[in-house]
This record gives sequence, structure tokens and C-alpha cells, in this order.
Amino acid sequence: MGDAIGQMLPSAVGIAISPLPLIAVILMLATPNGRTNGIAFAAGWTGALGIATAALALLGSGADASSGDGTPATWASWLKLALGLLFALLAVKQFTSRPHQGQEAATPGWMKAIDQFTPAKAAALSATLAVANPKNLVLVVGGALAIAGSTAGTGGKTVAGIVMVLIASLCTTVPLAVYLFGGQRATTTLDSWKAWMSAHNSAIMTVVLAVLGAKYIGDAITALT
Repeated sequence: MGDAIGQMLPSAVGIAISPLPLIAVILMLATPNGRTNGIAFAAGWTGALGIATAALALLGSGADASSGDGTPATWASWLKLALGLLFALLAVKQFTSRPHQGQEAATPGWMKAIDQFTPAKAAALSATLAVANPKNLVLVVGGALAIAGSTAGTGGKTVAGIVMVLIASLCTTVPLAVYLFGGQRATTTLDSWKAWMSAHNSAIMTVVLAVLGAKYIGDAITALT
């Protein structure tokens, strides 16, 4: 189980520090239906990640992502190399498309209509952001593949999948917990988080993607050679 958790941890953390869902849930919590929509948003995010992780881990396990001696299968190592290269390309794209000094990042259209969201729309949006966003999708695939290719048994892989989803959902559940239990300082705290993440969005994701790319490429080369 420890092997499975250790292998998927970088992907889970990469999802957890994604600025976009954190900003989205904070904006949602500031609307008239903030409590209901915020809970729906966090639930949709967690549920979508849970379904995607379980499906991909089962698929990888069924395709024998781990060889008989406990090392990753050759196809899994090649896929990991491809994911590493994709992470590196995404890091370059994130860096080159960053707003220059004095410019502000473009605001997604759905953020402007967030005041009119219903709980169903909030849940649908979070599910879409969780698994349809290219960066998140690659991270989910990488994490699920790491679990499937680990030496853990079925129980260990199940626990690792649950831990991955819980960690990857912190970007929505932590702001929600601050809002629900943070008292009078909750609004100030969340606003400061939103401002910081908005200002450093590109830098955060560039570093995360570059580090993950290096790790995946390194692990794949080690396994293949």
C-alpha cells in the first residue's frame, strides 16, 4: 500500500494545488447561495475524481500494469514516459502563455455568471473542471496508472485510490471548511487565498508541471533501462 500511495502522491498534490478550482469555489461561496453551491461544487469535484480514478486504476490493473517481479510493465513505463513529456510540454505552454507584467489573465465566461448558478450547475462545473481539464486529466491518468502499476494488493490499491481522491480534493474541501467553520475571519482568509492564487496561477502550474514531467520521465527511463 505504501508503494501505491508514494507513487501517486505527486499527481494528487499536483491536482490539489490547481488554482482554478480553488478560485471558483471561493467565488461561489461569496454568492447568495454560497453554502449550497459550495457544497455541491466540492461534492461534484470529489465524485468525478473518484469515478475517474477508480475506472482508470481498474483498467490499468486489468491490463497488467505491473509485471510479475513487481516492476512496472513495459507498456506502463512507455506510457509514463509519454505522460512525462506531455507534462513538460504543458509546462512550456503554461509559461509562454502567462500574462506579462501589467496584464491580467482573461476571466473565463462561466465565472461572470457564477451568481446565477444552481447546485446542479455548480456540481456539473466542478466535475468538468476535475476530469475534462487537460492538465487535470493527465494528472489523474498518471496517478491512477501509478496505483495500478504498484506492488500493492487490491486492498492497498483501493486505499491508495481513496487517499489520492481526498488529497486531490483539498483545493475545494479546504476553502469550504474555512467558510463553514472559520467564523468572521473566513471571508478575509478566503479573499487573500484567492488573490494570491490568481496572481501566481501561471508560476504555480508551470513549476508543478515541470517537476512532474521530470519525475515521470526519470521513473520511466529507470524502468525501461
